[in-house]
Amino acid sequence: MKFIIQREPLMESVQNVIKAISSRTTIPILSGIKIEATNNGIKLTGSDSDISIESFIPIEENGIVYVEQIETGSVVLQAKYFPEIIRKLPDKTVELEVDEKLKVTIRSGSAEFSLNGQDAEEYPMLPQIHNEDSFDLPSDMLKDLIRQTAFAISTLETRPILTGVNVKAIDNNLYFVATDSHRLASRQIPFENQTLGFSSVVIPGKSLNELNKIIGDTQENVNICIMQNQIMFQTKNVYFLSRLLDGNYPETSRLIPEQSKTIVYVSTNDLLRAIDRASLLAKENKNNVVKLVTKPNNQLEVSSNSPEIGRVLEEVTAKHINGEELKISFSSKYMLDALKAIDSDQVKIEFTGAMRPFIIRPTENDQILQLILPVRTY
Repeated sequence: MKFIIQREPLMESVQNVIKAISSRTTIPILSGIKIEATNNGIKLTGSDSDISIESFIPIEENGIVYVEQIETGSVVLQAKYFPEIIRKLPDKTVELEVDEKLKVTIRSGSAEFSLNGQDAEEYPMLPQIHNEDSFDLPSDMLKDLIRQTAFAISTLETRPILTGVNVKAIDNNLYFVATDSHRLASRQIPFENQTLGFSSVVIPGKSLNELNKIIGDTQENVNICIMQNQIMFQTKNVYFLSRLLDGNYPETSRLIPEQSKTIVYVSTNDLLRAIDRASLLAKENKNNVVKLVTKPNNQLEVSSNSPEIGRVLEEVTAKHINGEELKISFSSKYMLDALKAIDSDQVKIEFTGAMRPFIIRPTENDQILQLILPVRTY
């Protein structure tokens, strides 16, 4: 195997596939990157059994030549060393050559490295997915869906199903839902022009967070295909495969209160900054607890009290407050996460009492919903 390649696209592909490689793998060859030279270009693969990523570098794209002098073949190189070597090479082009004994020579400018390769035949084959039951999403929309929900997954393995995001298809709507049982994040998008051939799957949060780093923030479509226990995301040159979580995701719709006693309309940024300041002292507190009290004349009092450190109190002017007076305490971290996920200047917060879950939505969009359970402070 032999080829000459532009260093920049090679580095980008290496950085993509390395996200799937774990140093703790039980299959030794999966600690490496598979490199395959074909007549169409160079394909790199990384996998840890749970996530597999393929990145393809075409010979030529948009009139730019990326790969030259290809002699087809394949090899596996240690992910511990190969990315660092490529990153630090002196020239803009890289020549990679593999002999019959799997000795790999990497040349760039005046630098030359010799590495021991592994037989690519021993690398597990990735399943080939048929696209009959697939659908497309613009990559920027998929990134929004992940950003607005995946932060709310559980980090505890006691309930593995909650470490994933529940993706559901209901009545021509696509839902992303995540909860750690103390908060919930939900995003819905209408899906009128495509048929969704599934009802409910749970995608590991880790997989979605890695996918989010790879897909571009563009209008380019991502093709999504769901099978029995795996899901595939495919862009023009990247193929991302993840296992799905086994089990039934809890029915979260019953957690959402149907009526409210107090409704607050407030600037997202004003509230976020006030809670951020209050959280400076709340960090000493186990739950980062901040207290919110409604006051006359559309005033919200945001405070935090740490006996050893001190107290902070600030008033925020709401646009409008309807209903009963309210005193409620909650995790500042959960509230900050929720407000950051909402792309809106104004939020509507619906409370049903001091010890009941409350809902945060953008005022002009009911497709985004954040739910937080309060904290008992007495």
